Amino acid sequence: MTSRPITTTASTPSAAANGNHHHHYYPPPSYSSSSSSASLRGCCCCLFLLFSFLALLVLAVILVIFLAVKPKKPEFDLQQVGVQYMGISPTTASAAAVSLNIRMLFTAANNNKVGIKYGESRFTVMYRGIPLGRGTVPAFDQPAHSVRRVETTIVVDRVSLLQADAADLLKDASVNDRVELRVVGDVGAKIRILGFTSPGVQVSVDCTIAISPTKQAVISKQCGFDGLSV
Repeated sequence: MTSRPITTTASTPSAAANGNHHHHYYPPPSYSSSSSSASLRGCCCCLFLLFSFLALLVLAVILVIFLAVKPKKPEFDLQQVGVQYMGISPTTASAAAVSLNIRMLFTAANNNKVGIKYGESRFTVMYRGIPLGRGTVPAFDQPAHSVRRVETTIVVDRVSLLQADAADLLKDASVNDRVELRVVGDVGAKIRILGFTSPGVQVSVDCTIAISPTKQAVISKQCGFDGLSV
């Protein structure tokens, strides 16, 4: 009885590699990152449109209220000017010193249906274009349909004028008994509507006053105002 030899077949590395290659698993591509970015862009776009709509709505409401109120420019007038002291003394042959205290009373009239907020106002007194001194009116709020009086005092303490200006001042005071001064300043105001404040406007004050040194009094006053409507 003959027996057949047992033969074993060894798998070659190339065959094993081919077998392993056929059993690899590739998962399907994921679309979660792209979908989340798309939803984020859509959310941002919706928020932008919402805020834009709200901003336009607020502007429309303010515009309607503004047109309904029809605000007018504030009225600011120099009501009275009082001379508390005025002195002119020659210092040299070609120079003179001026000392002056004047009290100015302004009237602020608000004919609007809403309040007005005034900022701090500064006024300058000048002689022939030369600044002599300054006065300040503090900031204040004014209700609708009201009139308010505010005052300031301008103090000039021995300001020196030279040559021609000093000669003109001495002549005006001693010969003519009339010294003309110019008072200029800007008044800042804002309209207040339902808690909102409008952009500021400027009311320019330009007054010419004539003072009698012997009487220590104002003998004439002329004012001009240049304001921008709100």
